[in-house]
Amino acid sequence: MTGGKGRKTGMDNETLVSMRDAVRRELLGNILPFWMRHAPDPIRGGFRGRVSNDLVPDDAAPRGLIVNARILWTFSAAHRAHPDPAFLDMAVRAAGVLMTHFWDADRGGAFWMLNPDGSPFDAKKKIYGQAFFIYALAEYVRTTGNAAALERGREAFGLVERHGYDAENTGYFETYERDWTLAADLRLSEKDLNEAKSMNTHLHLMEAYANLYRVWKDGFLAGRLRQLILNFRDRIIDRDNNRMICFFNETWEPRSGLISFGHDIEASWLLCEAADTLGDPALSGEIRAIAIRMAEAVYDRGRDRDGSLWYEADPSGVVDSDKHFWVQAEAVVGFLNAYALSGDSRYLEASRRAWNFIDRHLVDRVYGDWVYRVDRNGNPAGNEPKISEWKCPYHSGRMCLEAEERLGRILQGTPA
Repeated sequence: MTGGKGRKTGMDNETLVSMRDAVRRELLGNILPFWMRHAPDPIRGGFRGRVSNDLVPDDAAPRGLIVNARILWTFSAAHRAHPDPAFLDMAVRAAGVLMTHFWDADRGGAFWMLNPDGSPFDAKKKIYGQAFFIYALAEYVRTTGNAAALERGREAFGLVERHGYDAENTGYFETYERDWTLAADLRLSEKDLNEAKSMNTHLHLMEAYANLYRVWKDGFLAGRLRQLILNFRDRIIDRDNNRMICFFNETWEPRSGLISFGHDIEASWLLCEAADTLGDPALSGEIRAIAIRMAEAVYDRGRDRDGSLWYEADPSGVVDSDKHFWVQAEAVVGFLNAYALSGDSRYLEASRRAWNFIDRHLVDRVYGDWVYRVDRNGNPAGNEPKISEWKCPYHSGRMCLEAEERLGRILQGTPA
């Protein structure tokens, strides 16, 4: 098959149509129905904090900002692509939870975690959490035009800029206490380093600001979004190895040699989205070239023989060979993006193989949704819950939405 600009995909139409239809079925027939069925709490309202892999709810589990924000983003985006009153109902429910219960009416900003009764469990203001709060509300505004959600997203943006921005060195500090004083423990989670700045927080703040800019064309916001993109170009991406540095001190000195293949391939396409949102062709061109190099590095160093991505490595080699659900989802989108930018059919095949791995090993045909991770042999590893503060429909649902749209463009001959 020949795509746009005379490029050859290396696949026939039937294969591309089959993949497009498969990810659509996965979204509409498995992921979204699972979350509509098992996430809402019929007793307390809102969404359950934790549900085991075999669907046993933990009514005492706290409720995380991240999973609630990601539910809002997912169902808002799904309703825009596939209008359905049930998707909109889920989005409305999630928006209400975020704006009413997670929002700190006294100090501003979103709490990190709530008790099941809606009171604060962890009142810290983690910038990563504020990013997803903004990102989700912006998507809800894109779908519904809700003025209150836009105002709350703008307010959260102002608080992040007022308290979180490092005016001396640029970038954003990781974590604050409820009163917006800098926390002693800056870590996003127990496995992270207690450092001032991280790739992860900056990546998702960039993603959030890009989405907010889609619904609020503010000049100051545009400037901060541009600064985030430039910090990736100039500080966060190791240009010698075309991968991201994970942790930094206050003055951007690297503090980690860890390689996160999932974040690298995710960043390769999110950087393009952010640059394109600003509408600067020169910046977009520069970022696209970087994105291709990042995708190539993951293609060369991060893939197992079955087409899946390992979780983490360091300069000595792979240190965690498990296959996490979100990493494989980002591989599907990141390699599709690399194909669109380069016309190199290897990336299209890499995307297809990543999807095939998901379909064979991660989709749970017994209990629904996806298992959290499998080992190198494709067997379920650990016993992580199906729903938790970190297990959500965002990576999987977004992959389906992105892949459906991008494969449609390839089939039409206009992949870029």
